[in-house]
Amino acid sequence: MYLIRNGHVVTATESYVADILIDGERVTHIGLDLRESLKDLLHNCVEVDAEGKYVFPGFIDPHVHIYLPFMGTHAKDTYETASRAALVGGTTTLIEMCCPSRQDDPWEAFQLWKSKAEGLSACDFTFHMGISRFDDSTESKLRQIVAEGITSWKVFLAYKDFFGVNDSELYKTLELASKLGVIVTAHCENESMIAELQKRLLEEGKTGPQWHEPSRPIQVEAEGVQHLMTFAEMTKAKVYIVHTSNALAVEAAMRGKSRGVDVSVETVIPYLVLDDTYAQQPNFEGSKYVMSPPIRSKEEQPKLWQHLRQRNISTVATDHAPFDFVGQKEMGRDDFTKIPNGIPTVEDRVNLLYTYGVCRGHIDLNTFVDSASTQAAKLFGLFPKKGTISVGSDADIVIYDPSYRGTISVNTHSMATDYSAFEGWPIEGKPLHVWVRGKRQVEDGKFVGEMGHGQFLRRQIDASAT
Repeated sequence: MYLIRNGHVVTATESYVADILIDGERVTHIGLDLRESLKDLLHNCVEVDAEGKYVFPGFIDPHVHIYLPFMGTHAKDTYETASRAALVGGTTTLIEMCCPSRQDDPWEAFQLWKSKAEGLSACDFTFHMGISRFDDSTESKLRQIVAEGITSWKVFLAYKDFFGVNDSELYKTLELASKLGVIVTAHCENESMIAELQKRLLEEGKTGPQWHEPSRPIQVEAEGVQHLMTFAEMTKAKVYIVHTSNALAVEAAMRGKSRGVDVSVETVIPYLVLDDTYAQQPNFEGSKYVMSPPIRSKEEQPKLWQHLRQRNISTVATDHAPFDFVGQKEMGRDDFTKIPNGIPTVEDRVNLLYTYGVCRGHIDLNTFVDSASTQAAKLFGLFPKKGTISVGSDADIVIYDPSYRGTISVNTHSMATDYSAFEGWPIEGKPLHVWVRGKRQVEDGKFVGEMGHGQFLRRQIDASAT
């Protein structure tokens, strides 16, 4: 039992000073001076003074890759490293992309991805089920996976012949999702245009990481969003656009919404704080910043912050995809198309969003909580168990110290990669204490918890679905 006293509690809609009692895995009481009003109940209770600190609901990262075979290699993190890093960074729930290739059996892939987390993760977890093909056996296997508690899917409109689906498969996937009440998350680009641009650039001898962004310009991403909107409009499927990098793509989604498409938009923290000059760094250092869609020009950043303030962008995730610089990113030294895509970010998202979003006046505290926790919980069937602080909710709690000053470094991070994309960046605040379902996993900024405490979160199909 924990009594958190005198904290500044912030949710997506409220901000107030209160005490919070954690009993078992749940929040059982919220109010003023609970030490006095509940004194007969507080036996063997650990008090934690949160005066001058924020008390946030546990943050949810709705887009991570941990186990990921990709581009001839594997992502570096395991749940041992990634879940510890997430917790130190204030994230208490991970939603991982289960990404089988076209040759893989979906049910076997789901079991494989789940086995990498169960009994190992320090934080709670669930999955988006990737669909890389749709044949005669797919529907029955997807229904089986949904029955196991996975109510969100993932499609790629890129990575042709590996992860990507064709239009017929996209239509069938969305049609089934609409029937079942499942939300479909989508990587939106136009794979044919990308292939042509990549071929032309390589033929011209433009092989370095700085050419990754020109091979996937914003128009290619926006066209992918528009393509998805057409299919979602036709099938009445609920869709969620992942890692949206620019205003043109957001606007394509908003046009779909104006036509009645049930669409939500995600961006990821690298797009809000990095720009394309990072990928242009010499000596192949730019490869550290290669991800897809690419990091855009600096002029896109204020547009994305505005869309986040206006809640046109619902969530801020990471698309955490951790690859070493030495030996992995270097696979693409002579050909940028062979650089493993991704930036390790799961540990840094909350601190970057607070420092460069809240502290710089781009967003307020309620939007911060909403975009980094509450909306993900609502969209993916976890609310109000997750994503808020209320009586009866899971005791996923973050005490955040806004007075902390420090810097990000590979020398101190918990992720498994040999570099930090934010080396030396100052941060103005960090999680001090973190609970997952009532168990304190981080104390005084250090992981002190139990590996394997994390649970697989089974979610339910929308009861109104047929």
